[in-house]
Amino acid sequence: MSSTHQPAEIDQDGSFKRQTNRFTAPFGEELPVQPGKYRLLWSPACPWAHRAVIVRKILGLDTSISLGTASPLRPQIDRVDWEFSLDENHKDPELGIQYVSEVYFHSDPDYKGRPTVPVMVDIDEKKAVNNDYFTLTTDFETAWAPLHKKGAPDLYPEHLREDIDQWSDVIFHDINNGVYKCGFAYSQEAYEQAFDKLFARLDELEGHLSENRFLLGDFITDSDVRLYTTLARFDAAYYNGFNTNRNLIREFPNLWGYARDLYQTDGFSNTTDFHAIKQHYHLSITINPERTEEKILPKGPDLSVWELPHHREKLSKTKEKFHDKRRTT
Repeated sequence: MSSTHQPAEIDQDGSFKRQTNRFTAPFGEELPVQPGKYRLLWSPACPWAHRAVIVRKILGLDTSISLGTASPLRPQIDRVDWEFSLDENHKDPELGIQYVSEVYFHSDPDYKGRPTVPVMVDIDEKKAVNNDYFTLTTDFETAWAPLHKKGAPDLYPEHLREDIDQWSDVIFHDINNGVYKCGFAYSQEAYEQAFDKLFARLDELEGHLSENRFLLGDFITDSDVRLYTTLARFDAAYYNGFNTNRNLIREFPNLWGYARDLYQTDGFSNTTDFHAIKQHYHLSITINPERTEEKILPKGPDLSVWELPHHREKLSKTKEKFHDKRRTT
């Protein structure tokens, strides 16, 4: 494809280079932590937004931060956007906006990037204040700690933060964004490089999880949340939609058991919408936008398999899944 038709996030070598986040002011420093001040906009299709919603749910921040849900289907307009077409009159009931891009333009009228989710919005001003999906969950876990529910677990314990950050960096580059590097590649070479790196990392994780219930041992941390959202979408969307077709996650015994262990934990299954995921990746313009024939929504997979026993508890020394923030370290 000629360079005149290449999207802005495709490099000269055909590789996908994700845009940087525009609004990155940290909570607790530049942005005040205050219940009822912000609305989190997401779509259940998006893995980056999904992890913020999982952490919001686990920590009990759903009583302090309201949630606006955009459709998994892209609107039929001349730009990439997210639309509140699931809501009455196609508008978010609290912000009164039809498209996510509106809160971006309220903050910066000259904004040129894609309007992404998740994005935290100042409700009174209807402005995007933070769309930094990479740090949003750790902000929820630290700066927002005074508003956590009683007995909320510690997903980012101080004694593990360096390890969590290292895991999260690897997971982002090789897995979370790795599947997009495969799916959005504009050259065979770029695709194959991303493909090989993705599966090398999945193979490594398969071995690691043969001896560890979760990434850092017996307890769920922020890194597990980040990995889960890609694993949940892999077989239903990425395997065929993004050509990550060497193996299904169900064909990795340890990764598959680990994914089910997380899914069967409160905060994961009740925020995972497989129908929305399939709609977005198979009917949206995200994949094969130049196709003109009717697109087909896959009938599978059988979602009951996510409820099968995982037996991962045998790898733990404890029955608990989360760090208790009151525990001394």
